[in-house]
Amino acid sequence: MPVEFLGIAATNDGSETGPRSGAAFDKEYTLRLARAHEDHGWDRVLFAYGSGSPDPAPAAAYIAASLDRLQLLLAHRPNVSYPTYAAKTFATLDQISDGRLTVHFITGGNDHEQRREGDTHTKDERYARTREYIRIVKKIWTTHEPFDHEGEHYRFHDFVSDVFPVQRPRPGVSFGGSSPAAYAAGGAEADIYCLWGEPLERTAEQIAAVRAAAAAAGRSDVPRIQVAFRPIIAPTEELAWEKAHRTVDAIRARKERGEATTVRHHRRGAPENTGSQRLLSIAEAGERYDRALWTPTAAATGGAGNSNALVGTPETVAQALLDYYDLGVDILSARGYDLLGDAIDFGRHVIPIVREEVAKRDAERAARGPQTLAAVR
Repeated sequence: MPVEFLGIAATNDGSETGPRSGAAFDKEYTLRLARAHEDHGWDRVLFAYGSGSPDPAPAAAYIAASLDRLQLLLAHRPNVSYPTYAAKTFATLDQISDGRLTVHFITGGNDHEQRREGDTHTKDERYARTREYIRIVKKIWTTHEPFDHEGEHYRFHDFVSDVFPVQRPRPGVSFGGSSPAAYAAGGAEADIYCLWGEPLERTAEQIAAVRAAAAAAGRSDVPRIQVAFRPIIAPTEELAWEKAHRTVDAIRARKERGEATTVRHHRRGAPENTGSQRLLSIAEAGERYDRALWTPTAAATGGAGNSNALVGTPETVAQALLDYYDLGVDILSARGYDLLGDAIDFGRHVIPIVREEVAKRDAERAARGPQTLAAVR
């Protein structure tokens, strides 16, 4: 199966290692970064969501209207709008983009961040709400007759949308998380299941959990798997590791100075979400894993978000990514710390190696027969 690459559609040039140089929504930079992804072999970019950040939906519409090929992954939290409204927003954006939209539904793993926008539900209540929300959105996308809904979290009557997605039967649904509740929700509803980069053994365990949840939900198919990393590449191994240590020093220095960063740090104490807890546990157990996985970047941010690095030459990082592909991962998410420069470098030097090797692997498996391919993937 062809591999796909997901980058970041940041609306400014700030990162964990340096403050932004302009406004939170820098229109010119947003387009420049997206165009760099489109021009350098990336498949899609993520428009992330934060309680105080620029709204990702109009930012995605801006990029969709400006670029022709780049696909869009729009992050959305169910607490911020009613599903009837959201379904129309997504369908309109799919029309603007000529069918390039996937929606990533975020349940929310931090109570403080959720309460910033008035969401006082518990984590279990949020998961139940998200499952109901996704089902409603899917039905609105595909139903042309008015219908009623009487659920635990949403009730409405005689609704039918007048705007439908370009994609048939509907846009893709993306979901992520590392808890049993997340596996259950995403295993039941997601087309794509997103994981943060962990050691190969633990990633394999998570993939098995997602597939088991899909089977338990009665699905005959399984979600595609996406894994996210922070690549740190350089022409030689020595230079790559020097760059990695400079990166962590910069993250720690900003944190010590109390500077605000683009990462939504946990307000106090240990993180609440299982994914961040797992990252910190992995970092405490060791700094280096497998071929190139490096954990101090995660430790320096308190396990905030996608934060484990892959360090090395383009060839080393490409081979590390192929190790994950061989586990069953076919969407690789990558975001550097110099957002624009790293997107270009990764696209020029890493993506072609991975694509070439994936094509070779798939050709070899196809030559051995479809049963072999199905067994491996």
